[in-house]
Parts: sequence; C-alpha cells; structure tokens
Amino acid sequence: MIKSMTGFGRCESQQGERKFTVELKGVNHRYLDVNIRMPKKFNFYETAIRGLLKQYASRGKVDIFITYEDASQNQVSLKYNETLAKEYMDYFRQMQEKFGIEHDIRVSTLARCPEVLSMEEQTEDEEELWKELKTALEGAFTQFAQTREAEGANLKKDILEKLSIMEELVAYIEVRSPEIVAQYRTKLEEKVKELLGDTQIEESRMATEIVLYADKICTDEEIVRLKSHISHMRDTLEEKEGVGRKLDFIAQEMNREANTILSKANDLEVSNHAIDLKTEIEKIREQIQNIE
Repeated sequence: MIKSMTGFGRCESQQGERKFTVELKGVNHRYLDVNIRMPKKFNFYETAIRGLLKQYASRGKVDIFITYEDASQNQVSLKYNETLAKEYMDYFRQMQEKFGIEHDIRVSTLARCPEVLSMEEQTEDEEELWKELKTALEGAFTQFAQTREAEGANLKKDILEKLSIMEELVAYIEVRSPEIVAQYRTKLEEKVKELLGDTQIEESRMATEIVLYADKICTDEEIVRLKSHISHMRDTLEEKEGVGRKLDFIAQEMNREANTILSKANDLEVSNHAIDLKTEIEKIREQIQNIE
C-alpha cells in the first residue's frame, strides 16, 4: 500500500498514577530522520524507540514528543549523609579549639548544612516503565501509520488521474505526427510548383526530402518509451511499500522523453501538448516527493 510521509499520531497510556503521552508528526525527507524530545531520565530508551519506529516508517522526517507525569507520593525520598555530617562536626570542634569559641551547633543547624540532608529521586523499574512507554508509542505509531496510509491513498488516486491525462496527450501526439508529415508533403509540393511552374521534379528527390523531414521530427521511440513508463508507474503504484524513490526515477525518465518530444516538435499543436505533458509530469513528481 502506498504511504505518504506526512502523518500524525497521538496516544496516552496511564497505569495507576503514571501517565505517558506520545505525539509525533512526519513530513517528507530523503531518508528516515528522527528527532525525539523526552525527559532526560528516559534517554536510555532512545535506541529502542528508534528501532520500534522503523517497524512503522522507513522514510520521512519524524518528530516525536514524549511527556511523563507521576502523581504518586513516593517519587522522591529524603537522604541523610551521616559521613558528611560527622565531617562537619569534626571541623566545628576544631574551630572551637582553635579560636576558643562556644560550640553552639544544634541539630537544626547541622541539618541545614549542604548535602547533609538531600532529596533523592526514587529508582523506578526500568522494564515496567518501558512496557508502559511502549504501549503509548505503539498506539501513537499505529495512528501515525494509518494517517500516512490514508494520505497515500489520496496521492495514488491523484497520480493515476494524472497518468490518464498523460495517456491522452501521448495518444494525440502519436496520431498527430503522421498528419504533420502529410501536411509537409503537401506544402512542399505546392512550394515546388510555385517556384518551378510546370517543370517536373523527380518524385524520388521529393520522397527523399520528405523522409529526411519525417526522420527529423519522428517521436515514435519516445512515445513507445513514455507508454512503457506510464504502465510501469501504474504497476509500481500497486506495490506494497517503499516505492517513492522508484517512482521518482520513473518520473525523471518520463520527463526526459517529454523534453525530447518538445525539442523535435515542428508543429504548434504538438508543442502545446508536449508542454502540457511536461506540466503533468512535474505535478506527478511533486506528489511523489511525499511518498515513502
């Protein structure tokens, strides 16, 4: 199924007092470029998050936003550093002896000394946290993939419509080419009669001139290749996924053939249709830039 690189996903996962919220958005990019914003305490999950995303996307610039809330009462605990408190007291005694001052340190004073008492964040179960985060990630990634598939279906429909327009333009050019040669023959004969009057000109010389002209403006090969490219692109659009680069290559080849037809055109109608052909190809290429 064709997938767009543009998409959005969001999911919340709550277990008890803890809640993870995951949001992500994607736009087109040549490769898979992932940017993750989340609390620093979850940085060690980054590799696992990137690996999980690869199951849902292979190309695109994806921004992932992760927020975490914990309403439980045991998020932090009070830590008493007995060793540091003893060092403080030893220095206070030395100061008392050295300067002959009163040792008036009370418990409340000692507790205010730096690092004697500190708040320490409780260690959480990493496996349990990953399980909860993964649930939110999978929910958001699934929605992200669904929006990309929906947009991909729209892109596919639009490209198929443009391919049908291209087929009509190519068919016109194919029919018009022999008519141009016939018109050239008629004009050439009229011009010769005008210049030579009743003097006869060899038919073989006339035929040679017409053959040279027909060969100069002949676009048979380009038309055959264009038809083949259109058919190839239709088949590629039916493939499962990861066809964006392939479609872009086919579109480049289409543009090459259209340019050649335009350069050979010696007829206003053919020129106009070749320009329209290039316009449709360019529209297709713009759409393809969004396909994964």
